[in-house]
Amino acid sequence: MILPVPLTAAEPIRPPRAVVRGDLFWGLQGALDRRGLGPVAGVDEAGAGACAGPLVVAACVLKQGDAAKLTELTDSKMMTAKARDRVYDLVLACAVDYSVIVIPTEEVDLYGIRVMNLEGMRRAAAALRVQPGYILTDGFRVPGLTAPNAAVIKGDRSVACIAAASVLAKVTRDRIMAGYHDDFPHYGFDVHKGYSTSDHLAALRVHGPSDVHRWSYTNVATVAVKHGLRPARPVLLTYAALEKAMGAPGAAGLATVLDEALEPQLSLPLHAPAAGVGHNERSAGGVAERSRGGARIS
Repeated sequence: MILPVPLTAAEPIRPPRAVVRGDLFWGLQGALDRRGLGPVAGVDEAGAGACAGPLVVAACVLKQGDAAKLTELTDSKMMTAKARDRVYDLVLACAVDYSVIVIPTEEVDLYGIRVMNLEGMRRAAAALRVQPGYILTDGFRVPGLTAPNAAVIKGDRSVACIAAASVLAKVTRDRIMAGYHDDFPHYGFDVHKGYSTSDHLAALRVHGPSDVHRWSYTNVATVAVKHGLRPARPVLLTYAALEKAMGAPGAAGLATVLDEALEPQLSLPLHAPAAGVGHNERSAGGVAERSRGGARIS
């Protein structure tokens, strides 16, 4: 018996411009199942573009027959908060399996958002109790996953299991950020959830960064320099953050800053893993504008 050739992960899968939800939303994982490549898991994150709070990554496996129960399911960013909460509960009830990984701010600062985004997706896939036959990730390929995999451009809008993962990740993260509001009410975390809105940036300029903020991000690092503050934990600055912080009015010279930051008692590495900055780092640092284990939500 000759089986169809499985999909390769060489190139991201691009959905058609006009997404027909009924055809494609459940169709891709159905096609993979029919090729004997199931169960299919979707993986997505929430919070990569925020400058405060944890990165949350989720993986989810759904049954094809649950399409009728999840009629509201789509990209979590396109849903209202009440709709997300409803779909979140339905996904938890319907899912064949799921995992939610919370990567704290300290770990994002220590290794950088690009590294932890990939690592978070690997952790989420590995935390599934049901071994997936194929994994679909949103937007970009992830090396080191536990099964054959492919990236889907705008996957949270066009693939049901990725959309479900996006809802799990976003609702979990939003609830964490709302909890931070009790400790840091002057930042408004309950409203903007740590993203770089104008109100958040205004509060950041007035009060300086908190422990919840990502000190490795350009806008946070720049404000910290202006307030004369240094992080109490190791921070991996991007080149963009370092260059901008050094150019801030009143900032010390590069050599002085490095000398102070690298004092033995602080042990703060101020360097980046490679030249340039990634998309998430750049957008998070614009002026306007994913624990080692992982927590399973049950």
